[in-house]
Amino acid sequence: MDKQQYMALSEFRFRLAQFLHFSESAARAGGITPAQYLLLLHLHGFEGRTWGTVGELAERLQASHQGTVALVKRCERNGLVSKRRSRRDARCVEIHLTPRARGLVRRIARCHAQALSQMGEVFRAATAAGASLGGTPGRDAATARTEKDSHAEA
Repeated sequence: MDKQQYMALSEFRFRLAQFLHFSESAARAGGITPAQYLLLLHLHGFEGRTWGTVGELAERLQASHQGTVALVKRCERNGLVSKRRSRRDARCVEIHLTPRARGLVRRIARCHAQALSQMGEVFRAATAAGASLGGTPGRDAATARTEKDSHAEA
């Protein structure tokens, strides 16, 4: 890596930390926790439908199933979500936003949209730095080493 790549990655991490801090503050100012905001955002953001399952939400939150169940219960107690059995598959429980939650997530998300628009250049710089390294997002160093070793043996 050259100095420009380190600078781009450093700037990206700095701006990402700033954004996450902003996001947490915006959620709290809206009267909910950052975790609750993320759950509501993911529910509102599912493509083609207005609900999600606990398993889907756990994946989106990168949280455990049990932790997501507890978060859904807290949101339900606070009037942010409702649970319903699926009409197509009674084994499936659908988590739905309440009208109050829809309004809340829209207000908080509007603040986020403005903050994200200011990060466009940072994302481009980080993407360019990663591309010049030949890296693939999400791959860990052990996987890369294993692939490198197997190519060396061939």
